[in-house]
Amino acid sequence: MTDTDPRITRLDDRSLLVLDDDNALRTRLGRALESRGFEVTTAASIAEAQTALGERVPAFAVLDMRLEDGNGLKIVEAIRERRDDARIIMLTGYGAIATAVAAVKAGAVDYLQKPADADDVVKALLATGDAPEPPDNPMSADRVRWEHIQRVYELCDHNVSETARRLGMHRRTLQRILAKRAPR
Repeated sequence: MTDTDPRITRLDDRSLLVLDDDNALRTRLGRALESRGFEVTTAASIAEAQTALGERVPAFAVLDMRLEDGNGLKIVEAIRERRDDARIIMLTGYGAIATAVAAVKAGAVDYLQKPADADDVVKALLATGDAPEPPDNPMSADRVRWEHIQRVYELCDHNVSETARRLGMHRRTLQRILAKRAPR
């Protein structure tokens, strides 16, 4: 499904904001959603997103939870204040039940783990039922573990010893994991 989606082209307002501080993910996801028919605006930070909201409040938004300059929940609240019919999806590479609940309470309609597939994002954005369908190809347990290790490593400023201590594993084991490619 890489061509324009007829469900999207029939929408009156196809504006969509993609907020993520990961440049590669933001660009890839923005292009994929644009090719499906959305009118995409991208932002790399809370400040950029607030500027974009000053120009136009989108009908749809795909927002990263944790950004370098703050929390994506700020943007959820800013969109909800000005447009209560917007459909907002939260993305995170470091998921937990508490953050999922906070995102939904703030006004997000769904919460997806990174790296999110564009088809899963579209499915969540356009879902009309109470519960969204499960993803067609969810991440493997090995991939979830790898993502978690990468996030803790990032939060520890790429300090292997501190990351190993927080994860409760031997430093050399962590170094071997970090040297490998991400599992599928």
